[in-house]
Amino acid sequence: MLITLCYLYLWARWGRRPAALVLSTVRRLRASRCSFTFCRAAAQPGGARVCLSRGGRVFCVGESQSIEDLNKWALFIVSPFILEAEHIAFVTESIWAQGDSFQKPSSSETVVRWSDCCLPVACRPGDPYQLIARASVDDFSKLGAAFMEERLQMDNGLVAQKIVSVHLKDPAPKEANGASTKQVQAPPLSPEPSPETEPGQGVMEHSGQGDWKRADEGSSLLRRGCASGSVPAADGDPGHQLHLSSCHECLELENSTIESVRFASAENIPDIPCDHSSPVDGAAEELHPKQEQRRGNISGKAPNILLYVGSSSEEAMGRLQQVLSVLTDCVDTDSYALYHLPEDSALRDPWPDNCLLLVIATREPIPKDIHQKFMAYLSQGGKVLGLSSSFTFGGFQVTSRDMLRNTAQNLVFSKADGSEVRLNVLSSGCVYEEGPGPGKLQGHLENPDKDKMIVHAPFGSRGGEAVLCQVHLELPPSASVVQTQEDFNVLKSSNLRRHEVLKEILMTLGLSCDVRQVPALTPLYLLLATEEIQDPFMQWLGRHVDPEGVIKSSKLTLKFISSYTSEVEVTPSFIPVVTDPDAFSSEHFNLETYRRNLQTSRLGKVILFAEVTPTTMSLLDGLMFEMPQEMGLIAIAVRQTQGKGRGPNAWLSPVGCALFTLLVCIPLRSQLGQRIPFVQHLMSLAVVEAVRSIPEYEEINLRVKWPNDIYYGDLMKIGGVLVNSTLMGETFYILIGCGFNVTNSNPTICINDLIAEHNKQHKAGLKPLRADYLIARAVTVLEKLIGTFQDRGPNGVLPLYYKYWVHSGQQVRLGSPEGPQVSIVGLDDAGFLQVHHMGGEVVTVHPDGNSFDMLRNLILPKRQ
Repeated sequence: MLITLCYLYLWARWGRRPAALVLSTVRRLRASRCSFTFCRAAAQPGGARVCLSRGGRVFCVGESQSIEDLNKWALFIVSPFILEAEHIAFVTESIWAQGDSFQKPSSSETVVRWSDCCLPVACRPGDPYQLIARASVDDFSKLGAAFMEERLQMDNGLVAQKIVSVHLKDPAPKEANGASTKQVQAPPLSPEPSPETEPGQGVMEHSGQGDWKRADEGSSLLRRGCASGSVPAADGDPGHQLHLSSCHECLELENSTIESVRFASAENIPDIPCDHSSPVDGAAEELHPKQEQRRGNISGKAPNILLYVGSSSEEAMGRLQQVLSVLTDCVDTDSYALYHLPEDSALRDPWPDNCLLLVIATREPIPKDIHQKFMAYLSQGGKVLGLSSSFTFGGFQVTSRDMLRNTAQNLVFSKADGSEVRLNVLSSGCVYEEGPGPGKLQGHLENPDKDKMIVHAPFGSRGGEAVLCQVHLELPPSASVVQTQEDFNVLKSSNLRRHEVLKEILMTLGLSCDVRQVPALTPLYLLLATEEIQDPFMQWLGRHVDPEGVIKSSKLTLKFISSYTSEVEVTPSFIPVVTDPDAFSSEHFNLETYRRNLQTSRLGKVILFAEVTPTTMSLLDGLMFEMPQEMGLIAIAVRQTQGKGRGPNAWLSPVGCALFTLLVCIPLRSQLGQRIPFVQHLMSLAVVEAVRSIPEYEEINLRVKWPNDIYYGDLMKIGGVLVNSTLMGETFYILIGCGFNVTNSNPTICINDLIAEHNKQHKAGLKPLRADYLIARAVTVLEKLIGTFQDRGPNGVLPLYYKYWVHSGQQVRLGSPEGPQVSIVGLDDAGFLQVHHMGGEVVTVHPDGNSFDMLRNLILPKRQ
């Protein structure tokens, strides 16, 4: 009622300027503990009341938003949850703009700097980059009005996308043996002057308001609200002191003028180290023996990886995206923030103290003054990765080898533990000569000269080090500079090892390349491929759920609900199923695309879709035996957290795979019912035919490998099939699990890679394909193949199968690598391999049951 009255009040005063309107709204409604949101209209929170709309941006009032777990944030001050009475806490979500996309306020009015209006509290790197801050009611309103009028500016290329007020709640009290709230730590105090600061030069003092003022050397720098250089710790222990007098250590100033400093984003916010001068710091260590570090490093630097690619040309920006892509595949982006370091920022901004790793990826000569900055960073313990760059130091020289340029070469890479990795890499056309002795890592070409391509060199006395590479670890095999189909093939075959080498380099330079956190499970959505089955299916469902809308099986409980809220927990054994189709949306699955391309009479009509689920193989368990066969079931997921392969093997399921489990019912007394092993062959064939039957896509080199794999030529696996069958009465109930790579190029290969390579080699313009489109086509083809098999038996489908299979004339050994060699002929009547044996005899062989690759140890069954 209060919000409604105030809404009418605001409407009556609509003619006021946005600044006055925002301020009056915040003042009047603040006591109601609602949340104020400034955002683009497309991102308007559900249920929020729009108070002001201006140029595609809105100011909304809605339900209270809270942040309860600050342990996931890197904190900038000691007690962020204790706000002054007149202050508001809020979160700013920003994106990192590149090149000409930096924020340029469109209004002619005065620009408002974010940092001038608030005190930063905590940050969380990612996309978007999130910052918690606090501000007075007036300053918060000023920020909001500036956002609405596009006058808000955030430094270092951050562009605000959303501002929302929040209520901060105290985390649980820290125990001596528990994890403590994360805090960004500054480097330890050093008695040595910075190499870039003249002796006796002053430092700038941060007032806590975004203003900087001159401070005499040795003076104490105080943060607002503090009366001395240290304050009690957040847990209230008066003995644990935190040092607050090292703001100058976050900024290496080229000079002492105020114009040389910009304070806005998380990169420039002072870190807070423990005061080692305190007489009780030993007691502090006892209280917090294993304080969790967000970054997993001990350098004290912020978790930022900066990427320098030279100029801002179109070519350089393309190279930046390539480096971003490969690093994102290798490091945990929840733990590290990756930013572009433009040339002007490399000279002007105080980036060295907030940089954990500097990546240099430009062949352009590096200007002398920027090279000096990079060397100063190294001398202070910095880490540098050079990727096909002209950057060198310490006597290293880069020598051109034009005959190697952009060609695939054999590389021998020596890891830190002394083991070696052999792989094919794309050469830059340069090699390293001279320089210091080998470090922990090195790589050379497998040629007579053993040309140095990767060198590892420590620098200085503070732990600085660099790994310099003249092989294109940053480029995918599909890069435009890869010249031939043969080079593409060998580079793709080594793509997994390319990532292995890059991860080894990054870990040597102090970064963590651990497996990322398993994504949270999401609810299922019930979707129907045709309108005709909606009423019959909902009637069937109503008869089979219990009064609470639940269907249980031995593996899973499904609870059918009309809408989903975050209060409903999703677990591997309990998954809610949303029945309202209007509540469904996904960027990875378009229901209309699936409907248009599904041309079946039975299969794939009733869809259970999830963004993230444990495994699609278990989702149909409670429905498969009861549902009418004409309502063909299919479960589709974007990601699986517990994907299953054959036997104990796991199935990796990154975004970009087509992942589904399809229910197929086969009469026992039928052609296929008597030859169930053929089901996996038919599914593999259906995926290949789904692609190669598209007009103009006939030459995409997608093939089948016995018994259940989908391959690129005979080189690399691109997908697989897993079949589970249950015989009940006279019917086989068969779950066909299938996964194949569509858009995920790394770490191996995908269908769109093959299309892109085909376009490059044949100057064609084939469009990339989508997973939803191919799933629908594969299910359609499978139904046709099953119909053909039921009518004509194996001979009805084997000609098409042999057209695409990789084994024609292939030789294998029986029993072991030293066993007798035989040649593969084809499939027998049950779907097993037939081979030419000694004396020209054709015999059937079976897998030994132990091999990951079922062709490795084929055995000749004993004759009865």
